[in-house]
Amino acid sequence: MLWPSLQSDFLLSLAVEGMYRPVWSDAILEELEFHEARKLVKRGTDPDRAAEFARLLVEQMRAAFDDALVEGREGLDTTYGLPDPDDEHVVATAVVGGAGTIVTHNVKDFPPDRLPAHLEVLRPPEFLLNTVSLDPHRGLRAVVEIAKRSGRRGPALTVPAILDLLVQRYGLTEAVEVLRGVPRPDG
Repeated sequence: MLWPSLQSDFLLSLAVEGMYRPVWSDAILEELEFHEARKLVKRGTDPDRAAEFARLLVEQMRAAFDDALVEGREGLDTTYGLPDPDDEHVVATAVVGGAGTIVTHNVKDFPPDRLPAHLEVLRPPEFLLNTVSLDPHRGLRAVVEIAKRSGRRGPALTVPAILDLLVQRYGLTEAVEVLRGVPRPDG
């Protein structure tokens, strides 16, 4: 689940902390770039500027996670008989990349009886709760890093403000409760 932005920033920040290893394909990154640019245009950004920002986002992701790109999944793209054939590449990428979980809001499009036994599909709130529960200190460190970066394109956000937004926008109540229970080094 690489979109929406704050949620994806949280997910990727957890990966930077080493809490999981993301995998994706060129097709997944192309979808992300398209949807990110479209979102920005809907919010009033000039289309050329939106496309450039989305392209830079994908470039940064490629650079930050140079081992995340999965190649050679094309032979599996029609293997699973999913309700939406356009989702086949996601499962194929997960299988070839050795992932154990697909994170998506569209869990209905990935019926368990059509997936390899080792692969689970979780909504972002469940995945994030599972992940931050493994090591809440590293989870909070990821949020602190988001706060440090937040002033680059707008007003800086505090850690409590980011946690509030993760609850309000994305329903990450349980994961945020875990993080709120972690003592912060700065008090």
